[in-house]
Amino acid sequence: QVQLVESGGGLVQPGGSLRLSCAASGNIFRFFYAGWFRQAPGEQRELVATLTIGNKTNYAESVKGRFTISRDNTLNTVYLEMNNLEPEDAATYYCNADYGTGGSWGPGTQVTVSS
Repeated sequence: QVQLVESGGGLVQPGGSLRLSCAASGNIFRFFYAGWFRQAPGEQRELVATLTIGNKTNYAESVKGRFTISRDNTLNTVYLEMNNLEPEDAATYYCNADYGTGGSWGPGTQVTVSS
């Protein structure tokens, strides 16, 4: 079993930046996939960005050019760099990743975008 913990959320003004981290621990075999999702109150959880074993990335249209997903193999950590944040980006952000034992979810980190 792999445990994921997100961090880096907080309050930021519109136009600001945050970097979210998703640290994996436990029975890590190898990296296969990671994705960042978000869910605003009253909304369904939506895909924000994905990163596969070949370092192929994919982004939701709403965040293209503003968000970047990346990983640090030595730290077993996946990041989401978020720039030029908009009020519509406010949500709880969740990490989902597969390190060889099936997908796991973290508890989420809250991002608030407000002036």
